[in-house]
Amino acid sequence: MFRKRYRQQIPELNTTSTADISFMLLIFFLVTSSMDTDKGLMRQMSPPPQEHEQPMDINKSLVMRVTLDAKDQLTCDDKAVTLDELAEAVTALASVNRTGHVISVQADANTSYEAYFKMQNTIVSAYQALREQYAQQHYGKHYQHCTSEERQTINDYYPQRISENMEEGGRP
Repeated sequence: MFRKRYRQQIPELNTTSTADISFMLLIFFLVTSSMDTDKGLMRQMSPPPQEHEQPMDINKSLVMRVTLDAKDQLTCDDKAVTLDELAEAVTALASVNRTGHVISVQADANTSYEAYFKMQNTIVSAYQALREQYAQQHYGKHYQHCTSEERQTINDYYPQRISENMEEGGRP
């Protein structure tokens, strides 16, 4: 006798919510994970000199020489200084002679990036403190809350005058 064989059907898995769950997990991991941000210095190069322009003569007494050696030792005008002392020196120079000063930065080829950026951030923060003080005195508000015209006036009053000189094969 022949018996009819019944094929047993295997039940299918319900996968309708799988896409939703994976999407929610993806969003969860994107929101909770930290993204590293790039660090850098905001610098704008000066425009190339015009043919009829003459190089500027700068009074050497108004030039502050800041150097970093291969051992990350910071010196200002040939005197070893800390970052706080450098900030005070930059503030003093920029407030006494606002538009005639120059800060000449020189870094050795073996200077670490960390020391270089700390030095640069110290110089920039000294300028920011002067600009903040000017904004408070003249506009009665923080520099960040000033209009673009007010910021431009403040930036013109306390211009950042930084000259970077790298040694042969030097970075950054």
